[in-house]
Amino acid sequence: MTIGKDLLDGPPPTFLPVDPAADALASGQEAEQAVREHPTSSLAWAMLSEQAWQHGLVLESYAFARVGYHRGLDALRRNGWKGHGPVPWAHEPNQGFLRCLLCLQRAAEAINEIDEAARLTVFLDDCDLLIPKQ
Repeated sequence: MTIGKDLLDGPPPTFLPVDPAADALASGQEAEQAVREHPTSSLAWAMLSEQAWQHGLVLESYAFARVGYHRGLDALRRNGWKGHGPVPWAHEPNQGFLRCLLCLQRAAEAINEIDEAARLTVFLDDCDLLIPKQ
């Protein structure tokens, strides 16, 4: 037995860099403008998805979340993620991607895309067990 070896033998957590739109959004910039200036921002896409959902625009919410999800996957891969492993909610820059994942799961369920919703639920659990469920 090797002392100090990770007995779970899982990949290390992935920590994204600061979202490119985070400062602008924190300063009150509208999510739509933030997306126009920072189209790679998962946080801005998540906010658009959440706003659409609040207005009953389920398909638009799904579409915005899908874009932010893919932008987030790109960012994760650039930062060493190999397709699995924790993406901790506690690390604030990860939250834009994780919010997109939550929005996408919710919207997929709402449009009866059951297999996708189930897959996303597993993905959320794999990312971080402490993500607040909405």
